[in-house]
Amino acid sequence: MAEETVTLDAIYEALKTVYDPEIPVNIVDLGLVYDVQVKDTGDVYVQMTLTFPGCGMGPYIGQQAEWAVQELDGVEEVQIEMVFDPPWSPELISEEARSQLGI
Repeated sequence: MAEETVTLDAIYEALKTVYDPEIPVNIVDLGLVYDVQVKDTGDVYVQMTLTFPGCGMGPYIGQQAEWAVQELDGVEEVQIEMVFDPPWSPELISEEARSQLGI
């Protein structure tokens, strides 16, 4: 069992350091993170998507997300699952990111 328990807030904050290289907004505010779960063992599961299924940066973004979460104290294993259902849409972008993008 992990010595420290990682919180959902800490995971989301870590994920906010990951950016889609083509859009200057982090993956959380873009609405790309659909689900985060933490087990008592310190294992973390992140379900996320991409702005479009054929995004060539998908493996890069997923790897960056995994590394960001892995850096947190109390995290053991990190599983990133890319899903495309439901498909991402601009409505998922946070209000803060909308103003940042001028939407």
